Amino acid sequence: MADKKSEQLDASEIVEKAKGFWAAYSKKIIIVGSVVIVALGGYLGYKYFVQIPNEKAASDQIFPAEKLFGLMAGGSSFSADTVNMVLNGNKAAGVTGLLKIADNYGGTKSGNRAEYMIGACYLNLKQYDKAVKHLKEFDGNGASQIQSKAYMLLGHAYAEQKKTSEALDYYEKAGNVSDLDEGMAAEAMFIAGRYADALGKTKEATDIFQKLKDKYPASQRVSSGDVDKYLGSLGVVK
Repeated sequence: MADKKSEQLDASEIVEKAKGFWAAYSKKIIIVGSVVIVALGGYLGYKYFVQIPNEKAASDQIFPAEKLFGLMAGGSSFSADTVNMVLNGNKAAGVTGLLKIADNYGGTKSGNRAEYMIGACYLNLKQYDKAVKHLKEFDGNGASQIQSKAYMLLGHAYAEQKKTSEALDYYEKAGNVSDLDEGMAAEAMFIAGRYADALGKTKEATDIFQKLKDKYPASQRVSSGDVDKYLGSLGVVK
């Protein structure tokens, strides 16, 4: 019966149900993502200062913008003026813009970190094509937690563009990349399941929620009963 119901959703209903994922999850994702990436900065900066001569210059230049991004994200307030300063810099304030750093030091780890933050900023400015471009330039280099966050942001950017297949693909990638942080992986999988459900993809949503329940039984989403609630709405009986 659930399959028949989902097939009856028309295009406008699907879009209406699927839109707004970024608005619903932006605060949590940006805060956690920024904390992880700023913490990563010290280690990566030290490592590549030795290996790459340009890294010292890039690290020195990125610090003010990166610090501002962290404060902005930690306070969950992305004002247009502050975002513009982070992206384009402000000579009087001693801030070099992340766009300039990414362009001038693209081969360094600081330049790589800049791509993530640029993508997050453009997402908040609702410039989704630019957000996608820069987030795809970012490479977690084995840091699965921040790579998971980058995939999540890509999912949001595509969802806001109504590119539903791409959005769901990146939501699922976000849930599968980070086994080191069960809370993060479980939350990403939960979002993927909800998005699939919103699109009327009943079987895919069921599979995602069931995988979440089986793989992360101690996660908050499972222990709170949220996952069982969605499975029940999809016709799965305990």
